[in-house]
Amino acid sequence: MAEQAGRSGQDAEKNVHPHAEMRLDEDRRRAELWDVIDGTETFIGFIGYSEETIAGEPVLRLQHTVISPRFGRRGYARRLVTLLLEKIEAEGGAFTSECTYIDDYLRRYPEHRRNQVAAG
Repeated sequence: MAEQAGRSGQDAEKNVHPHAEMRLDEDRRRAELWDVIDGTETFIGFIGYSEETIAGEPVLRLQHTVISPRFGRRGYARRLVTLLLEKIEAEGGAFTSECTYIDDYLRRYPEHRRNQVAAG
């Protein structure tokens, strides 16, 4: 029970913006985060990616995380990374990272390493 409570607390900590929504912009190759701020749908930031093949398998290379300075240090980057990694996992996909923010995130939340592959 204590383990479950701890896990719920950790999940709650990652989910500080429960209404923020991730959208993939495949033309620009980025995962975007949007939220409603003061009643207006607002662009928060994005993670750029490229599609590659590593060891014969399709992989998303997560390149950089960019959050508008106006929304920095509020947990939006963490929310975006969480949503993207959960989507990759739900779809049975794989990723590799060259983003220092994502690498730091994975040290803090190692459960999201399940679908990470070594860079090719």
